[in-house]
Amino acid sequence: MTGTAGDGKAASGGNPALARSLVDEWVRAGTVLAALAPGSRSTPLALALADDGRIPVEVVLDERSAAFLALGAARAAGRPALVVCTSGTAVANLHPAVLEAFHGRVPLVACTADRPPELRDTGANQTVHQGGIFGPAVRWAAEVGDLAATDAAAAGRYWRSVASRAWIEAMGPPAGPVHVNVALREPLVPIGASGPPAPGRPGSAPWTAQPPADPPAADGEVARLVEVVAGVERGVVAVGWGGAGAGAGAGAGAVDRLAGAVARVAAAAGWPVLADAVSGVRAPGPATVSTYDALLRHDAFARDHRPEAVVQVGAPLTGRVGSSWVAGAAERFVVDPGRLWGDPSRTAAARSPAGAEALLHQAAAELEAGAVGRGRRRWAEAWAGAEARARVALDEALDESLDGVGTSAVGAFEGRIARDLVRHLPDGTTLAVASSMPVRDLESFAPPRRGLGLLANRGVSGIDGFTSTAVGAGLGGGRPVVALLGDLAFVHDAGGLLGGGRRRADVVLVVLDNGGGAIFSFLPQADPAVVAPSTFERLFATPHGLDLVALCAAYGVPAVRATSAPAVLAAVDAALAEGGVSAVVATTLDRAANVAAHHRAWAAVAGVLG
Repeated sequence: MTGTAGDGKAASGGNPALARSLVDEWVRAGTVLAALAPGSRSTPLALALADDGRIPVEVVLDERSAAFLALGAARAAGRPALVVCTSGTAVANLHPAVLEAFHGRVPLVACTADRPPELRDTGANQTVHQGGIFGPAVRWAAEVGDLAATDAAAAGRYWRSVASRAWIEAMGPPAGPVHVNVALREPLVPIGASGPPAPGRPGSAPWTAQPPADPPAADGEVARLVEVVAGVERGVVAVGWGGAGAGAGAGAGAVDRLAGAVARVAAAAGWPVLADAVSGVRAPGPATVSTYDALLRHDAFARDHRPEAVVQVGAPLTGRVGSSWVAGAAERFVVDPGRLWGDPSRTAAARSPAGAEALLHQAAAELEAGAVGRGRRRWAEAWAGAEARARVALDEALDESLDGVGTSAVGAFEGRIARDLVRHLPDGTTLAVASSMPVRDLESFAPPRRGLGLLANRGVSGIDGFTSTAVGAGLGGGRPVVALLGDLAFVHDAGGLLGGGRRRADVVLVVLDNGGGAIFSFLPQADPAVVAPSTFERLFATPHGLDLVALCAAYGVPAVRATSAPAVLAAVDAALAEGGVSAVVATTLDRAANVAAHHRAWAAVAGVLG
C-alpha cells in the first residue's frame, strides 16, 4: 500500500486516495491509536483506517468520549493519537478534550470531516464553520481536500506534507492538539476500484522527519540557577506535573531520570524536595517530604520554615496551601520544559524552558564542586525530622479511619484509599487520578513510591471525560490502569463505559461513592451561615441518587461494591487478575464525616509538631 516518491502515477483525484494518504503518513510517524466516532461525511477516513489496519481503531459512539479516549492514549504513550469524526456538532464535542490537550501538553490530532467549500454557507445539512472552531486552543490547524485538477505528484506532496506537519506540531515542544479539517465531496464511498495512497518516502519514512526535543540549557540559565541555589540556605525544590517533559506521558524512564536529577540537585543544595504525587517524582529519598500538605497547614511550621528561594520544576503544586506557600518565596526559579508558564501568582523571578533533567544535573555538578550543601545540614535535617514524624502520625490517623472510627458513619475514608492504592498497586501499574478531591487526597496522603506511573488531566483540571481518558490510557500505554475518581466524575462520563466490555485494555475504575461533590464540603459554600443546607445540597453537592453498580451493569461493565479500604484493595486485585474494564464502587464516609476525617489526619500531624 506504500509507494515511493518517484512513482508519479497515482491518481490525484478522489476521497480514497486523500484519506489513505493521510492515514499512511500517520502510520509512518508512529500514531498510537485512532478513536473513531461513526458518521457519514467521515466515511472515507473510516474506511481508510479500517483497510490499512496498522493503527488500532477504537469505535466510540460519543465524540466527546472518543476525544478523551484518544487523549488518554496519547498521554500514556507520549505520542499522538487520532480522534476522527464527522461534520457539524460532532466537531464541537471534541472541544473539551482539545482544551485539556492544549493546557496539559498532550499530542492529539483531531481529524474532522467537513463539507466541501461550495456547500458552506448554503444551508447544507450538518454544515458549520469548522475552520478555526477551536480558536487558540490548538498548536496548528490546516484545511485539506482533494485536488482533482492537480497532477498526482503535487497532490501527494500536499496531503502527506499536511499529515506529517500535523504530527510534528502535535509533538512540539510544547506538545498539544492540532486540527486537520478534511473537505470531502460525494460520493463518500468508493465507486469502482479505489486507488492506492499517494506515493510516500522510500522505506516507510515519514514525509518530513523532526525528532522532538526540549531546548538545551544555555550557560546563562545554568549560572542563574546555581546563583539562586548557592546564595540561599533556606530553599526548597517543588515539583509539579509536567516536569519530565511536555505533559504527554513522558514514560517511566523519563520520570525516573527526572527524579534522580531532582534528588541530586537537592542533595547538592541541602534543600528538601516537595514533589506533588502526580509529578511521579515523589520517590523515596532523604530529601523527600511527602507530608508537606499537612505540615504547611500548621501555621507555626509554615512560618518558621518559609523558604527564601524555591526551584519549581514543572507546574505549581496542586493544593492551594502548598502552591501559595511556594509562591511566597522571595526568589523563585521555574524550570519549565513544557512551556507551561506555571506562575499563576506572577512572582517568578526567572524561568528556563530547557529540559529539566539536563539543567538540574548541570547545576548540581557546579553546586557539588563548591560543596554548597555541606553547610546546610540543620535546614535539611529539620525537614527530614518533620517528615519522619508527620509520616508516622499521618499513617496512624489513616489506619484508624477504617470504617469511620470516631464517627457514626460506615464506609471507607477516601484519603486512606488514595494512600493504600499508592502503597499497594504492583510495579508497572498506572494510577490515573481524577480532578477535584482524588488528586488532592493523593497530594495530601500518598507516600513516596517508585515503580508506579501517575496520570491526571491537570491541564484544565476538569472532571469531564475521565473514564474515557483512563480507558484510553490502558489502550495506549500497554500497562494496567487503576483509576481513582469521584462519583460525580464517574456519572459525568458514564458514556465512557459504553463498549468497555470489548476494549483491549485492563482498566479498573475505583469510584468513591459519597453521594455527591465532596470537594464543596471543604469550601465556604458549605457554611450554613453562608448557604442554607438545602440550597447547598441542590446547587453544589448535587447527590446523584444512582446505584453505580447497576449503572455499570447497564453498560455491560463488571462492577462490585466495597465498604472498607481493605475490601477496595482486595477487589482491585481480583479485577486486575481478571483483566478487562471493570469498576470497584467504594462506599465512603458521608461528606461531613469525610471532612472530619481529613481534619483529624491534619490535626495528628500538628500534634507531633508541637
